[in-house]
Amino acid sequence: MTATCVILDIGGVLEITPETGWVQRWEERLELPLGTVHERMRDVWRAGSVGSISEREVHEQVALRLGLDSVQGEAFMADLWAEYLGTPNEDLIDYVRGLQGRCRLGILSNSFVGARERETTLYHFDELVEQIVYSHEIGIEKPDPRAFEAACSSLNVRPEDCLFIDDVAVNVEAAQAAGMQAHLFEDNARTITRIAAHLDAGPLVPGRVPLA
Repeated sequence: MTATCVILDIGGVLEITPETGWVQRWEERLELPLGTVHERMRDVWRAGSVGSISEREVHEQVALRLGLDSVQGEAFMADLWAEYLGTPNEDLIDYVRGLQGRCRLGILSNSFVGARERETTLYHFDELVEQIVYSHEIGIEKPDPRAFEAACSSLNVRPEDCLFIDDVAVNVEAAQAAGMQAHLFEDNARTITRIAAHLDAGPLVPGRVPLA
């Protein structure tokens, strides 16, 4: 199928997600050396990002490994999700909403178990784009080329007709290596200009040079 397509990342693009310092606060509260939380939880965070552990199991491991009671465990996870979800990038979301019907729209996100439910409730990304591909649901994270293949396949589009937007340079480079056009998100203005240029160019045809 030949169709112009835009696929976006969530965290740092559709969501504004500055670091909140929640991990350091918990380490101070629990009197743990700096870096202890991530050291103890690293494999759990990894498992959650590729869906090889359930959300309930994450809660259990948090309590077990950090010695938290049920109230502390809930508060810890609430802090995790507060940073993860950030706040909506309203200007970009509004622009993308205006693209509905003009091109195929998708999301490709390195995620965590529980993300779809929370982001659907808070931000209604399921109403913004046609397909959302979460790493915790497909078991593959960017920059693995299979993640980009999954996103294109979900929309039934060719990689060369897609513009991928991400705030992480290695993911942008991986998308390009997978045959997609890609743009490093730095601010809304430049991103909107790049998307507009992509749409103006239309689907790539043989002999045509894609935009950089």
